[in-house]
Amino acid sequence: MSMFGWLKNWNPFSSNKDLMNIVVQLTVADSYKRLAIDACVNLIADAFARCEFKTMENNKSVKKINYYLMNVAPNQNENAVEFWKKIIYKLYYNNEVLVIPQNEMWYVADSFDKEEYAFKENTYSGVTIGDLSLTKTFKESQVFYFKLNNENVMNVINTLYSDYGSLISSARDIYKRSNAKRLVLKGDFLRPQNDKRQEQINEMLTAQFKPWLEANNAGAIFQLQDGYTLEDLSGNGKSGANKNDSRDVRNLVDDIFDFVSSALHVPRGLVKGDVVNVKELVNYFLMFGLLPLIDLISAEVNKKWYKQEEYLNGNYIKIDATNIKVTDLSDLATALDKLFAIGGLSINDIIERIGGERINEPWADKRYVTKNYSDASALEGGEDI
Repeated sequence: MSMFGWLKNWNPFSSNKDLMNIVVQLTVADSYKRLAIDACVNLIADAFARCEFKTMENNKSVKKINYYLMNVAPNQNENAVEFWKKIIYKLYYNNEVLVIPQNEMWYVADSFDKEEYAFKENTYSGVTIGDLSLTKTFKESQVFYFKLNNENVMNVINTLYSDYGSLISSARDIYKRSNAKRLVLKGDFLRPQNDKRQEQINEMLTAQFKPWLEANNAGAIFQLQDGYTLEDLSGNGKSGANKNDSRDVRNLVDDIFDFVSSALHVPRGLVKGDVVNVKELVNYFLMFGLLPLIDLISAEVNKKWYKQEEYLNGNYIKIDATNIKVTDLSDLATALDKLFAIGGLSINDIIERIGGERINEPWADKRYVTKNYSDASALEGGEDI
């Protein structure tokens, strides 16, 4: 046996030994970014799905086919909640979404090609809905096209994560290294080796060491042969460094949530489920996260559905977001009473605000004003002295 072969045989860390099976590499997918994005987009989609689409005719709310289409069933295969959630997901992940009206139903396109023009209508071709490919080329006036931003916010998040994700991977590797089991086996290895002796050493290092080191085993016994000593250099072991916890990794993951929440205008507290200052967090979310989205969708629908004259005469679609906030009746009582007293709300308006059913009576739609309020011009001046 050559000197090289002899050294290779007694080396317990040689590449041809089963000992290498002891070292297990854990591969973890970089899912932190997707988790943060999904948490924010799900919150936005769930909130938007609670909105009510009101059909206004002559500035009065009516319930006709349009109301049913947008609030109950846009098509034969989806209900309104599923439909609008799909639109929100595509809008945030793809930055755009195309809706095709067909036979008094709405369908979300899975893919399409857009051709833009300056002085004539844009066109949409290559439209696919599920497994169906449409050969028709649609004009801008024939579809609803929603675009979230001039630049896809997901590209910005992906660029940020490409750098920040490496920091998370490094912190994770440091955590695993600091908590890995590190042992030193001392013994007389520099002695003549034969096949039988080498098999005994391999048996000790593999068959006995492996179950002793596996974390899933409730207990294990290791038989250390004469002439060998085992020293633990792991964290908190003899001469070992202190173990690290996962706080560094958690802090970096929290940073990802902060970045994504800021980009999508969703308060971090709502994503985490905090109950502190919920009212302020919800108000911020409505103002900067949801209302701009409502304006975007309502503007596109009104532009394509109503002509200029119809819109100016009070015919339009209104998206009502009052149902998003869950408010205690005791918190509303004073405000509703004040609005009713000045004629701001009718009895039916109040019933709708608290989630009840409207009363089908003329008097329930009337407005009332207390005698405490009168025309300022009707006030008499003071007496002359």
